[in-house]
Amino acid sequence: MNIKYKLKEQIANKEFLERRTVTLKEIAEATGIHRVTLSKLANNKDYNVGVETLGKLCEYFDCTLNDIAEYVPPKKTDSKP
Repeated sequence: MNIKYKLKEQIANKEFLERRTVTLKEIAEATGIHRVTLSKLANNKDYNVGVETLGKLCEYFDCTLNDIAEYVPPKKTDSKP
């Protein structure tokens, strides 16, 4: 998969702005997203997440979709003879 999730970055930013620790449990309770799902996203596991989940995270962090996930093009391999 060529999607990079940026959940850890959003958590770090929120912690910095609010000067407190933000846990996956807190995010799960506030968004209704299962903690295991959040853990997979935070650790950039190859995981297929729905648009609804991404929308909830955007709402929670007050950010855009690009702040939560980004497309990373596959590396091109040189096939020079």
